[in-house]
Amino acid sequence: MKYELTKELETGNAVIDREHRELFAAVNRLLDSCSKGQGRASMEPAIQFLITYVEKHFGHEEQLQQENGYPGMPAHKAFHAGYKKTLREIAAEIPAAGPTVADLGKLNRHVAVLVNHIRVEDKKLSAFLKQK
Repeated sequence: MKYELTKELETGNAVIDREHRELFAAVNRLLDSCSKGQGRASMEPAIQFLITYVEKHFGHEEQLQQENGYPGMPAHKAFHAGYKKTLREIAAEIPAAGPTVADLGKLNRHVAVLVNHIRVEDKKLSAFLKQK
């Protein structure tokens, strides 16, 4: 399954939507590698990119929330903290010999959590920002 920033997932904020597209592209590259039997070699660089990128992207979202007095910021920020923690835990659990199919599945499920967050919470943030 490819991840795509559909109209349903767009927030209407150019920076956030661009970053979501970049995030999806990185995950899609990993999935493409997996489908070609190259997932084990691709997962470590992909997950390190995701850790760095999620940190940057969540920082941008939180800055927007802070600057605009978003009332949902405490819960949104708490989700971000938990998401980053779990992503780091997934990365830490990858065996030295490389990721297993189960590791790839765990990462894919974690990305699905992020997609749902975009669909619900980032859309709420976007609606709030449009009212400002």
